[in-house]
Amino acid sequence: MKKSLGAKTMAQPTPAWLVGTYDANGKANIMTIAWGGVCCSSPACVAISLRKANYSYDAIVARQAFTVNIPSESHVREADYAGIVSGRDVDKFAVTGLSPVRSDLVDAPYVAEFPVILECRLLHTVEIGLHTQFIGEIVDVKADQAVLNDKGLPDAAKVKTFSYDPGTRSYFATGACLAQGFSIGWQLITENGISR
Repeated sequence: MKKSLGAKTMAQPTPAWLVGTYDANGKANIMTIAWGGVCCSSPACVAISLRKANYSYDAIVARQAFTVNIPSESHVREADYAGIVSGRDVDKFAVTGLSPVRSDLVDAPYVAEFPVILECRLLHTVEIGLHTQFIGEIVDVKADQAVLNDKGLPDAAKVKTFSYDPGTRSYFATGACLAQGFSIGWQLITENGISR
């Protein structure tokens, strides 16, 4: 039997993404978010949700751009740090030793050391409640050659992504591949004699 937990943000897992922005003085900043995901395929878009109190909030509004930086397991410490402190108070790039790179496509920096980057132009802003959702159109995806599969796309096993569990406030590594998508489900069609 299921137990009711009430209305909580317990979707599991959530991404561990770092959002890159420039502040009003042009200082590069990163902020770790867990409230985000793909929200449209055409145009290709991601949505991230921030509180107005977040330092990155005004930067996204002013610059109309942000980057989504997807770290590998080896950068879990830096990712956690970037979500603990505010860019108002510290230079997160200096403390973490990460390197900001100026995007040629959007007015935002990305993290050189991270294997996958989404460069986003702000498309829509949706006021939800405590959080504002920023929908960014992905103008380019940059990926290290070493994490690409034979089709030239990022491979989660090579990227070594990790996720965040809001219930336990813990990070988890991506596990082994369970099955091929848009394939294993066809077994139910075959088993039940349904024609394709």
